[in-house]
Amino acid sequence: MSLEKFDKEIFELTNKELERQCEGLEMIASENFTLPEVMEVMGSVLTNKYAEGYPSKRYYGGCECVDEIENLAIQRCKKLFNCSFANVQPHSGSQANQGVYSALLNPGDKILGMDLSHGGHLTHGAKVSSSGKIYQSFFYGVELDGRINYEKVREIAHIVKPKLIVCGASAYARIIDFAKFREIANEVGAYLFADIAHIAGLVVAGEHPSPFPHAHVVSSTTHKTLRGPRGGIIMCNDEEIAKKINSAIFPGIQGGPLMHVIAAKAVGFKFNLSEEWKIYAKQVISNAKILAQTLIARNYKLVSDGTDNHLVLMSFLDRAFSGKDADLALGHAGITANKNTVPGEIRSPFVTSGLRLGTPALTARGFKEKELESIANYIADILDDINNTKLQAEIREKLKTLASNFIIYPKAMF
Repeated sequence: MSLEKFDKEIFELTNKELERQCEGLEMIASENFTLPEVMEVMGSVLTNKYAEGYPSKRYYGGCECVDEIENLAIQRCKKLFNCSFANVQPHSGSQANQGVYSALLNPGDKILGMDLSHGGHLTHGAKVSSSGKIYQSFFYGVELDGRINYEKVREIAHIVKPKLIVCGASAYARIIDFAKFREIANEVGAYLFADIAHIAGLVVAGEHPSPFPHAHVVSSTTHKTLRGPRGGIIMCNDEEIAKKINSAIFPGIQGGPLMHVIAAKAVGFKFNLSEEWKIYAKQVISNAKILAQTLIARNYKLVSDGTDNHLVLMSFLDRAFSGKDADLALGHAGITANKNTVPGEIRSPFVTSGLRLGTPALTARGFKEKELESIANYIADILDDINNTKLQAEIREKLKTLASNFIIYPKAMF
C-alpha cells in the first residue's frame, strides 16, 4: 500500500514541504539538500536492523551485511578527513560532541569554548546545554570587528586552565586558525577539540584549513556543508582517544546505531570524495562572497566585513529593525534565513540584532554568482522597506519563478 493511501495526512504534508523547498530559497547556513541516493538508502530495509556494538563486535546476530556497510562508511570517512580513526555512529552533531566530552572529561572538569552569542554552539558549554551543566564552562568570543583575537583566547586559557578547548562555530564567517588554537592548548595542557560541523564540506574540498594534525579530536555533522544525511561523526589520530570515543558512544550515550543513516553517510562520503565535490565547495564560497559584496554595496553592515566560508552574518545594530523582523520579512518573500546574535548585541536572543545567511543549499540547486547577486539585491530591497508586505509578495513571485529554473527534486518524488 502506498503512503498516500495508508496515511494521506502525512503524505500531503510531506508534499507540502517538498513544494516549500522547491519554490522558496533556502538560505539557512546549516541546511542543505542531500542527494536522492542518500534519501533512497535512508528509506531502505536497513532501518529494520538492530546492531548494538561495532563491526565484528555486535550484541545481535544477523549483522554480516551491516558490518560491511559500517566498515565502508568508516573507511570512506577516514580517507575523506585523512585520519586514522572514525566513529560514524553518533545520531547528531550534538551527540558526537557529548561523546567527545564523555570520553575525555569527568563531571566538573573545565572546558573553554566559543560564546554562543558570539557565534559558538549550544554544545560548546552554553549553560542551558548539558555541556554547561555537567562541566565548568568558560568562554572566549570575537572582537567588535567580528574576528577571534587569539591573544585574548590565550589570556583566558591561562587564567581558566581548562582540560579541553573547543574551537569551531555556527556563525563565524572567517578562517579558523587551528594551529594557533593547538599552541594555546599545549601551553595550558588541554585537549584541543575541533567541531567543524559547519565547515566540514569546505575542509574536505581543500577550501578551508583542516583541523588535522592540530586537533586531538574532531567532530562534525554529516549534513550542512557535507550534504549527507542528518547525523554526526567523530575522528582522531590517537589510538587511546579512539578507544575512549568508541566506549563513550556505545554503550556510553547511545544504544543501537541507525544503520540506514550510517549507510546514507557512506553514500554521502562517496560524493564528498569526488572531483565534483571540489567544484561544489568552491562555488559555495564564491556565492557567499558575491552575496557579501552586494549587501555591503547596498549599505548593509556584515560582521567581520565579509566572509571566507559559506555564510554571512548581517548586523542591524545601526538599524531600527531587529533580526527577528528581518527573518519574518524575508520569510514572507520566500527566503528562509535565521535571526542571530551579533557582537555588541543589544537585544534578547529571541529577537537579536543580526541575520545569518548561507549559500550551501542554493549552490546545491545550481545557483551561481549571477543569481546570488540578484538575490542579495532582493534582500536589500525587502529590508530597505521592511514593512512593505506588498513588495514582499511581489518579490516572492519573482523568486518563485527564479527557483523554478533550479529544481533540486522532482515534484512527483513522494
